[in-house]
Amino acid sequence: MAANNSQGQGAAGSPAPARPEDIRNVVLVGPSGSGKSTLFEHLVAARVPGRRVKETPKGEDTRSVGLDAASFDVDGTTVNLLDTPGYPDFVGDLRAGLRAADAALFVVSAVDGVDAATGMLWQECEVVGMPRAIVVTKLEAGRGSFEETVDSCRRVFGDAQPLYLPVQADDGTITGTLALLSRRHYDSFGGDVRISDATPEQLEVIDEVRGDLVEAIITESEDDTLLDRYLEGEDVSFDTIRADLMTAVAAGTFFPAIPISALTGAGVPELLEIFTDAFPDPTRHPLPMVTSLDGEPIEALVGDPDGPLVAEVVRTSTDPYVGRVSLVRVFNGTLRAEDVVHVAGHLSTFVGKEVDGHPDHDSDERVGQLSTPLGGTEHAPKSSGFAVAGDLAIVARLAHAETGDTLSDKDSPCVVEPWLLPDPLLPVAIHPDSKADEDKLASALQRVVAEDVTMRLDHDAETHQTVLWTMGQAHVDVLLGRLQERYQVTVEAEPLRVALRETFVAPAKAQGRHVKQSGGHGQFAVCHVEIEPLERGAGFEFVDKVVGGAVPRQFIPSVEKGVRAQMAKGTLAGYPMVDIRVTLTDGKAHSVDSSDMAFQTAGALALKEATSSATVTLLEPVDRVDVDVADEYVGAVMSDLSTRRGRVVGTEAGSVGRTVVHAEVPALELTRYAIDLRSVSHGTGTFGRDRLRYDPLPQHLAAKLVTG
Repeated sequence: MAANNSQGQGAAGSPAPARPEDIRNVVLVGPSGSGKSTLFEHLVAARVPGRRVKETPKGEDTRSVGLDAASFDVDGTTVNLLDTPGYPDFVGDLRAGLRAADAALFVVSAVDGVDAATGMLWQECEVVGMPRAIVVTKLEAGRGSFEETVDSCRRVFGDAQPLYLPVQADDGTITGTLALLSRRHYDSFGGDVRISDATPEQLEVIDEVRGDLVEAIITESEDDTLLDRYLEGEDVSFDTIRADLMTAVAAGTFFPAIPISALTGAGVPELLEIFTDAFPDPTRHPLPMVTSLDGEPIEALVGDPDGPLVAEVVRTSTDPYVGRVSLVRVFNGTLRAEDVVHVAGHLSTFVGKEVDGHPDHDSDERVGQLSTPLGGTEHAPKSSGFAVAGDLAIVARLAHAETGDTLSDKDSPCVVEPWLLPDPLLPVAIHPDSKADEDKLASALQRVVAEDVTMRLDHDAETHQTVLWTMGQAHVDVLLGRLQERYQVTVEAEPLRVALRETFVAPAKAQGRHVKQSGGHGQFAVCHVEIEPLERGAGFEFVDKVVGGAVPRQFIPSVEKGVRAQMAKGTLAGYPMVDIRVTLTDGKAHSVDSSDMAFQTAGALALKEATSSATVTLLEPVDRVDVDVADEYVGAVMSDLSTRRGRVVGTEAGSVGRTVVHAEVPALELTRYAIDLRSVSHGTGTFGRDRLRYDPLPQHLAAKLVTG
């Protein structure tokens, strides 16, 4: 494949394209440490005047924790490039990048190869037919080769063909590439690309692998005679199969691999040509499902700039000077500055949550200035003032729009089907560091929730804790850091409390006696009760067996009310009491001093009097856990579940090469499972959980909670 020899750089903030056909939306994906962000910097620096590759100080953590975007011109084509985090805690930004893009570039380190999580992501892209290409980085490290890395990609991805080979100097530096199809040498050493015919020695290297590439492309060709001609010995020229190559890449049936050097920039011009010539424009990529606000499907949207507006907020951030800033992907119609649009969105974007078609929130807002993203916090105003179908834009002053919200015409509002995300399953309880932090915490958390769809905020009424449900420890660290740095709110993590229950496990009899006669109006109430345990989930029963008027009829409901109030407070360790039957059998009253409040107090005292370590125990919540994991780690997952007092109830086949393990596990053992499963399954496991029932807590654990 011939590389684009034009090295002229596009202007920053270049005019918005007038046609979707002139746009390419490409997302970089791959594991943390593969070199995605460095590649992103090289690609942007190659096309944006004055932009330099950012140097990272030695030893500094370069982990990307958010979605980044940059738009630049390549010979009349606008490339919107998205850089996604590789660390699994930030899967929300990865999903947002995939949603906004029409093609994916998988970045694979020659040092580390392909991990299982990247293989899973490749399969997801395959299911939806997203076009893909592969970039091999870190070839200068000396611990991996281009050929070996491509071979590992074939084993994990199923197919990959090198389109270029790296040219290495004696010291291992990548100085250029050899184009297998055109048999030409692209020398990138020194910054300028010089193109020449391959030398005889280079031709020998090319011809060793060129045949497999040509045959793979011909297999995708619509020309049925081409393969026969090739097998008969005809030399197939680059011009003959170039169109077939481009078509196969755009269709997601052929996956080229390209070597890249972060040191010299070798391979960057070649990669840019794949973006513009092989990856599809937005009109050739299926649009997500769009419905009316009543949930009725809206058909016939084809990415038409003149059609009704359908756009989506794929990232929300806060600028200290501008306020809320939204990265928006336009799917249909044209988004213009100062237009009034309808904003609607689903908050239920997590796997397993019901989405009924109705928006969770909707309102009209005026669109602020439109800008072109240039990476990081840099952006330039769109001189045209609009973004057509297929384009990306930074939109200012959308005060209420949140990540995942749909922007549409105010006269014909609609909502885009939300992208699915794994449920955040790592809880962390927090409390403000000071009274000043407490005053600011609520509004700061509200903003963070609007920006990050992978975080869930829960104010637990039983434990009285503020709980952030997150994707992992790194996600926790970023969220707490964001509260501190962006909103000047300092919070501290505290041990998470799991809401337990109390119940009686043995029958008991007790007397509740509340007698006070010291001056003024006295208080007198005595009640005798019998307490029995009920089966799990039975709730509470109150039975009146008083005879002879020992407790006046008007005070019997008072006893029940007092018992219920004490049940809510608990009697053993302060947890609500459930599943008991209380029978009022006898009592005493005073004609003057008995009252409603006196008998409420007596009822509560009777319940407390019946409590002992022999009659009352703690109940812990038990969850149904479904773990989806690669087959090779099923045994490790089942063993780990057993150490958590879990009980495996069955397994079933999942997707190809995967198994779903069904288990029942105490919730107390799951507070850190999101982290531990990642380790046990080598990043291949995901899980869901649902509350199942309450079971007795083992005595040795209950004793710690009672005495603690």
